[in-house]
Amino acid sequence: MEKRKDGFLIDKNEDQKDFIFGLRPIMEALNADREIDKILVNKELKGDLLKELLALAKEKKLPVTKVPETKLNRITRKNHQGVIAYISSIAYASWENVIDSTFTRGEAPLILMLDRVTDVRNFGAIARTAEVAGVHGIIIPEKSSAQINSDAVKTSAGALNFLPVSRVRNLYYTLKDLKKSGLKVVGVTEKTDRMMYAADLTTPTVLVMGSEEDGVSDELLGLCDEFVKVPVHGKIESLNVSVATGIVIYEAIRQRKQADS
Repeated sequence: MEKRKDGFLIDKNEDQKDFIFGLRPIMEALNADREIDKILVNKELKGDLLKELLALAKEKKLPVTKVPETKLNRITRKNHQGVIAYISSIAYASWENVIDSTFTRGEAPLILMLDRVTDVRNFGAIARTAEVAGVHGIIIPEKSSAQINSDAVKTSAGALNFLPVSRVRNLYYTLKDLKKSGLKVVGVTEKTDRMMYAADLTTPTVLVMGSEEDGVSDELLGLCDEFVKVPVHGKIESLNVSVATGIVIYEAIRQRKQADS
């Protein structure tokens, strides 16, 4: 058990995931506007205090997942009272503000959208490359995404302290709004024969990257303006998502540098 500088007690399990537990401590954290990744609740738990906590979480648009008590017990052996909240290691940004500020500076936004990239180390590696390359921001879903904990920050080499990350409830509707804001949506997928070099990545662009298991979802692919893939010439047909993302990012940077010269 450790005490944060803001006074909240946190626990760390074997995966070094920061979390707090107990109904009142979590409510205090929410009222203090702490950045919470998600809340896990024993699916059998009931009571007025729980209703109050759930209402507060809904007001702050925080994802709540109901789970068996055994899952909570695996996370901590302390008296969690049926509720555990994971604390984010960063402050989230509004993607609207990121886009607006980028346009104001006279730059063409380059945004990453990560669809179900759940591995913390992959996410951290992606963030590190994105920040170094000058990507303007990353968009992730509330659910089915890597938790931004101390491991993610460490893997990113601290990049997550500087790179804006936006967490949204629904990637599909966010992507539609990004299109309305003037951004072209490029889906990086193996379901195409078109190489990444063929796409014009100098314009305001959202690069959509998918999970290692099944890539970008069909729902999001349906909103893409064009599809590209990373060239593969070996016997292994796919790349680690963090490596693939880095390759596409630097193709975009190459094109933009060339256009400016």
